[in-house]
Amino acid sequence: MAFPANRPRRTRQADWVRRLTRETRPTADDLIWSIIVHDGEQPRIPVQAMPGVDRLNIEEAVKTAKTALDLGIPAIAMFPNIDPSKKDETGTEALNPNGLVPEAIRAMKAAAPEVGIICDVALDPFTSHGHDGLIDNDGYVLNDETTELLVKQALVQAQAGADVVAPSDMMDGRIGAIRSGLEHAGYTNTLILSYAAKYVSAFYGPYREAVGSATALKGDKKTYQMDFGNSEEAIRETALDIEEGADMVMVKPGLPYLDIVQRISNELKVPTFVFHVSGEYAAIQASAERGWIDEELAIVEITSAFKRAGASGIVTYNADKLAKLLR
Repeated sequence: MAFPANRPRRTRQADWVRRLTRETRPTADDLIWSIIVHDGEQPRIPVQAMPGVDRLNIEEAVKTAKTALDLGIPAIAMFPNIDPSKKDETGTEALNPNGLVPEAIRAMKAAAPEVGIICDVALDPFTSHGHDGLIDNDGYVLNDETTELLVKQALVQAQAGADVVAPSDMMDGRIGAIRSGLEHAGYTNTLILSYAAKYVSAFYGPYREAVGSATALKGDKKTYQMDFGNSEEAIRETALDIEEGADMVMVKPGLPYLDIVQRISNELKVPTFVFHVSGEYAAIQASAERGWIDEELAIVEITSAFKRAGASGIVTYNADKLAKLLR
């Protein structure tokens, strides 16, 4: 009887050898903790569509920054939920130097200066219509007029102490405009994380509830977010943003776009982040609650998939849980 010369199963037979031969090893260093901050007094407000995720007031956000430091999580990505009475057609509150976002930045940096603070640059949490920018009478999002406001928003965040400004709006040319604005204002070392390949997706729904833009949104975002059938366009978009001064780039959502993560990482050789978005998170939580999947195994497996595809960093609502599991 002939025996196979190679038996790959030999390296799978016990835990010790599986660990020794494992190719991909995510750690806490790979994680960015996504949090929602609100401007009310209540410490925590549960997000119904995202079991286990709460909207945090500033005091709780400070505690989160300290926890991130203790767990070895390098950075926090912060998203705001503001009082609807502060929203208007042009997202004026996004430019308030004493608004929720700048106040939260200052408080978190004072409590845990070693933790990087990444701030979303987009108008949708601040507009009464739920779009990422200014709209005309037909509901079309205006590119250049919006970009002017995004530059001002990024400067407000940088002045408050944000380490990274992260434009997620998908306006053309906004990375170059923001980089120029930062340089002229003296914020040479403020990093730009560009949402370079942000797709129109069904997986954003729970997030929109979390930041309060779901009920406000009029129409869809297909005229500025990317079509999910396109791959080459993602490479072109990302290359443009790198040329304009982006330090890091983001692919969003995560799991349905692993091919995009891999292509950008391999072809453009730039730090490539991926966002494990709210709909992906909610699907795992709902399945785990019903006993259909093992939540802990699932989130570690997914994190490994992101790393295997080439992600430098992973934005996730599960960062604290993952940091403990990956130890």
